[in-house]
Amino acid sequence: MFKKILVANRGEIALRIQRACRELGVKAVMVYSEADRDAKYVKLAEEAVCIGPPPSNLSYLNMPAIISAAEVTDSEAIHPGYGFLSENADFAERVEKSGFQFIGPTPENIRMMGDKVSAKQAMIKAGVPCVPGSEGELPDSPVEIRRIAKAVGYPVIIKAAGGGGGRGMRVVHTEAALINAVQMTKAEAGAAFGNAAVYMEKFLQNPRHIEIQILADKFKNAVYLGERDCSMQRRHQKVIEEAPAPGIPRKLIEKIGERCTAACKKIGYRGAGTFEFLYEDGEFYFIEMNTRVQVEHPVTELITGIDIVKTQIRVAAGEKLPFKQGDIVLRGHAIECRVNAEDPYNFVPSPGRITLWHAPGGPGVRVDSHVYNNYFVPPNYDSMIGKIIVHGDTREQALARMRSALGETVIEGINTNIPLHRELMVDAKFMAGGTNIHYLEEWLSHHKR
Repeated sequence: MFKKILVANRGEIALRIQRACRELGVKAVMVYSEADRDAKYVKLAEEAVCIGPPPSNLSYLNMPAIISAAEVTDSEAIHPGYGFLSENADFAERVEKSGFQFIGPTPENIRMMGDKVSAKQAMIKAGVPCVPGSEGELPDSPVEIRRIAKAVGYPVIIKAAGGGGGRGMRVVHTEAALINAVQMTKAEAGAAFGNAAVYMEKFLQNPRHIEIQILADKFKNAVYLGERDCSMQRRHQKVIEEAPAPGIPRKLIEKIGERCTAACKKIGYRGAGTFEFLYEDGEFYFIEMNTRVQVEHPVTELITGIDIVKTQIRVAAGEKLPFKQGDIVLRGHAIECRVNAEDPYNFVPSPGRITLWHAPGGPGVRVDSHVYNNYFVPPNYDSMIGKIIVHGDTREQALARMRSALGETVIEGINTNIPLHRELMVDAKFMAGGTNIHYLEEWLSHHKR
């Protein structure tokens, strides 16, 4: 096991990794920007290093600053968390070339899965079902693009090969709009991701967003930890996640889970990862793989009893997975609400000082957050300030616990999306389970304030 790990992230995930290190008896070095000087995990740290001013590109995306911090503190490994540099293959490569262990997959795996075209090709080879679409990157020929679209069938969606976070995609309903949409997406992709390659997929009308959590070690052992339903999203950003997914037969989950673990073994995957699928009419279609820990990992931890972050660290230290597929037993139901510092209905960010913070408690309630009374939420980063996660024996009990937890939560001084979550927890369709990825946006359009 490592003696010292540098945590190259901020916010609630930095605190989460710090706690995992503490449980493993490992020293955690926390890095922070000047805007995060007063964060809880910095105050709790045995060692902390300032890596630059507030803008991300000068701090949390500054590779030399992070690697220098690891060098001066004699750290042995770097945990990237999620976001920032977590899925940057060049960073993983620089970490390992500098003599540190990257707590995540190999740079080759990150590169393969980071490019949506190569990821799709790898999954087709591994027998994982994919959305019908172009074989790879779209060609330049308008005639050929039109031929592919006709074969796939309208509507289609044009996606950036290097995209993510819901950016770089366009839905096309008619041939007349096709070429212009491809050109615009290419221009956007080149500007946003430095990679103008785009590909085409069939646009599924009412799918759900289902993901499979996997863990793998370097000895080609891999397991899947059930599934999560992340269909409650706005502009491709997840708002509520739950596990297991309501109403999907276990046999289907087992079948797709086994294909995911087989794919991991085939590509030599190491660490935690998530296969993301669209699910419609009893069929799963692969869309992408996230080569890192996910924001929503706690719902899986609560139904499996497995600490994903500690397992990531153990695997990176060269240990074998301490369990086999047969050991994974799903118990009960878990739901997570992301708490964001923003207006609950128009989503305008609301940075500023939290004058009162009261977190909920009680049986089956977990709160992952780095904020506290009088904490200042900086305007420089993502608006998420924490997550409320509940676990119950049944989905109905989990919903009741979440309603109770949200009712107990008090955050004053800034706006948060807690009022939105309170409404959604009593929404008849959400309570019934199985809403599709468009449901929340449609709901919001009818509940304008």
